[in-house]
Amino acid sequence: MSGGVDSSVSAALLKEQGYEVIGITLKLYDYAKLNFEPPDGGCCTIELINDARIICDKLAVPHYVIDLEEQFEKSVIDDFVDSYTRGRTPNPCINCNRFIKWGEMLRTADKLGCDFISTGHYARISRENNGVRLQKGVDNDKDQSYALWGIPLAALSRTILPVGHFTKTQIRAKAREYGFRNAERPDSQEICFVPAGNYAAIVGHRRGLDDASLQSGPIYDIKGNKIGQHKGYAYYTIGQRRGFGISAKNPLYVTKINPDDRSITVGGREHLLSRRFTVKDISLLAAIEEFPESVIIKVRYRHQGARANLEFGDDCATATFDHPERAITPGQSAVFYVDERVLGGGIIDKVLD
Repeated sequence: MSGGVDSSVSAALLKEQGYEVIGITLKLYDYAKLNFEPPDGGCCTIELINDARIICDKLAVPHYVIDLEEQFEKSVIDDFVDSYTRGRTPNPCINCNRFIKWGEMLRTADKLGCDFISTGHYARISRENNGVRLQKGVDNDKDQSYALWGIPLAALSRTILPVGHFTKTQIRAKAREYGFRNAERPDSQEICFVPAGNYAAIVGHRRGLDDASLQSGPIYDIKGNKIGQHKGYAYYTIGQRRGFGISAKNPLYVTKINPDDRSITVGGREHLLSRRFTVKDISLLAAIEEFPESVIIKVRYRHQGARANLEFGDDCATATFDHPERAITPGQSAVFYVDERVLGGGIIDKVLD
């Protein structure tokens, strides 16, 4: 229970359904370690922890705060920083869900004698004779199944996701009915440990301002001509349009980041289009035999998804979209769907063409 509206309503719904509920708040990060104000709706603030406690008191359920800062640092922040120094754009929510919100939480559940864990994620789990399936939430605008592909089936079998069967509007209405003080609390739009979207600030804090990713380097155009100088490739991501200090007739976008020579390449919008890419660190939520000839693949959270073919190798897969897609970005997740079901996912490694 983060103190936000979704996990609070999840606890209330479970209580209504007859479950014996224990509220757990995870202390993952100390904002005092960095000189910035936490984002609205961000986790781990005193205010949010207090809100979670008040909700639990209102529901008459126990509430505990568990300090997982060390585990969060190793599993999430270190990987995040390492990815940016290698010119990649990670999604830290993937590792947070896999290693913290499910990995550590299941260990806590076992210690407390609990059969299930529950979160406020907008996704659904269906239970059938042949096992469990992860599915999209009914609210397409809030669906969070994209961030859950890394959760093993064994963990999903012990998971309940109550709010995935409702829209966000319905959840806020329920919170008002319950009299919850956080009914109108805004959703978090930022990564909890990053100051106002300044990813490079975290790299500098962790690796020092002399890290190679924060040093100036050349900007090349698509033809390989040097057309400018950037302030450090950690400040950029594929598809970014601003921050070059270059006057051009048409808008320029980052099309490639090369940490080997600390360069970035920029081009027109058409140069962001690609069809083929490789995926590594794959986690499957269905047997390969269950995959249809083509699947829908999402390559970022707000991507609508597009039809593609998958060819699985020994330790990776190659995906080929039917039509070129924009800004396929190494470090982001590629998640495989058929209809509403999540078949699995992995990390985008290389864009081929």
